[in-house]
Amino acid sequence: MALRNIIQLGDPTLRKKSFEVVDFGEKTSTLLDDMKQTLQASGGVGLAAPQVGVLRRVFIVSYEDFYLECINPVMLSQSGKQIDLEGCLSVKGKSGEVVRPNKIKLKYQDRKGNEHIIKAEGYLARIFCHEYDHLDGIVFVDKAIDIREDN
Repeated sequence: MALRNIIQLGDPTLRKKSFEVVDFGEKTSTLLDDMKQTLQASGGVGLAAPQVGVLRRVFIVSYEDFYLECINPVMLSQSGKQIDLEGCLSVKGKSGEVVRPNKIKLKYQDRKGNEHIIKAEGYLARIFCHEYDHLDGIVFVDKAIDIREDN
């Protein structure tokens, strides 16, 4: 495992659409392991592959006792509405209020290629949506109602 550099807004990689993962071998497992170590070191709650310079449809979520690796996620449904403050490991020093669905249903594959479906609501749904956006080249500042400088 290795710590990877988290790229910052302005790097063109963050604005590109990621490619589907077709190989569930060692390269994908290494990416997931590195992303987990990088996320733990950063103190964040989610990390998408584009944030470490890899244009693959992969993200991880680590919140409280919850940890999940999502490969090739597909948003199946969204409902409700919530507005809350968000930040991003790739946008240091800024935060902003973003409207997100309150409930989501997501289909994804694990590191072995097995398909799963997960439902999430509230803050966890927000994290999933934030990371999912990264896979399409969308950063929270694109959706923010307001953007503030963090002190």
